[in-house]
Amino acid sequence: MVYAYLRQTSEQNSLSLQQQEILAYTLPKDIEIDKEVIEYSSVNHPIEKRAEFEEFIQTLVEGDSIVVSQLVTLSSKIEEIIKLVNCMLTHNVNLYITSSKSLINRESKLVDIFPLLRNIDIEEREKRNQKGRPKGSRSPSKFDQYRSRIIALLKDGMSVSAISRELGVSRSSLKDYIESRELKGLIEKSWVEVSSTQEDDNISTLLICPYEKN
Repeated sequence: MVYAYLRQTSEQNSLSLQQQEILAYTLPKDIEIDKEVIEYSSVNHPIEKRAEFEEFIQTLVEGDSIVVSQLVTLSSKIEEIIKLVNCMLTHNVNLYITSSKSLINRESKLVDIFPLLRNIDIEEREKRNQKGRPKGSRSPSKFDQYRSRIIALLKDGMSVSAISRELGVSRSSLKDYIESRELKGLIEKSWVEVSSTQEDDNISTLLICPYEKN
């Protein structure tokens, strides 16, 4: 199974742009995407707060592949990246990174992986020195609770006006939400099945290796 994994992180790395980068990388290589998985969570959320991400990781089996536009799509924290990469190597899951045209698997050498990790470490240090609201952060919305329902209705071809009536909410506010989260454009451009799950802030802890279950 080959998954295209997208995560809304910042304006410079929009979901639409991630789609384009993944397609530009996979098509010439004849890599066929089986499923597109989209995560909506704050860029600052620690991995243990990303319930849908843990659930996705736990579904992976030996021989599966994940394609991301950048390594930071998985996490912006170097220690989390190291843990995830280690888990993927342990369970023989391939990780394609389109921005660096890299493939991380059991045949990868440390000399190839280290520069990718070092770049994330540098970016993380720079962010710590920034003042004000972190770049790419997004405030919670009252519409987040309806996200899965909105996506499903948009996929069924329902208009924003009809969805607002269905949910009993303001059309203009809903329109702003759909546009800010790129929901409509993303669904229209999606080339495979989209899997989108609700974010759950009540997740307790992340296992040392997300593949391992109690």
